[in-house]
Amino acid sequence: MLKAVIVDSNAISRGLLNTVLMDGGYEVVAQAHTGHSALVQAAKYRPQIMCIAREQVEDGSNVVEQLRANLPKTLVFMVSGTLDAPTIEAALARGVHGFIVKPFKADAVLKTIRNTVIAVVRKQQAGGPPSAA
Repeated sequence: MLKAVIVDSNAISRGLLNTVLMDGGYEVVAQAHTGHSALVQAAKYRPQIMCIAREQVEDGSNVVEQLRANLPKTLVFMVSGTLDAPTIEAALARGVHGFIVKPFKADAVLKTIRNTVIAVVRKQQAGGPPSAA
């Protein structure tokens, strides 16, 4: 079972995503409301998946870059209600692997994570560097 950490300043969003992930067979090992607490939880639990709200990705704390440096195999998903091309490009450049759109649709969230995991595993098996899928 893959371990996940959810990072969002909104408790309702954390709760909804927690339910989606747990119902989808993931083990949510921690939740955090700031980029700093996300790094603490990530270091403690070493999750395979981090779901981080856009606000924490863009708050200047460099949370994605620190996660990628400390836990390079962890897949980072940015969670947002709005995504445009410049936002997606900037997030991919920072090391985000995929995107989860609010409001959450359970099947879409689980499909996004599953497809990203499969793409990254295939890329690693092919001998390529782990990068955004």
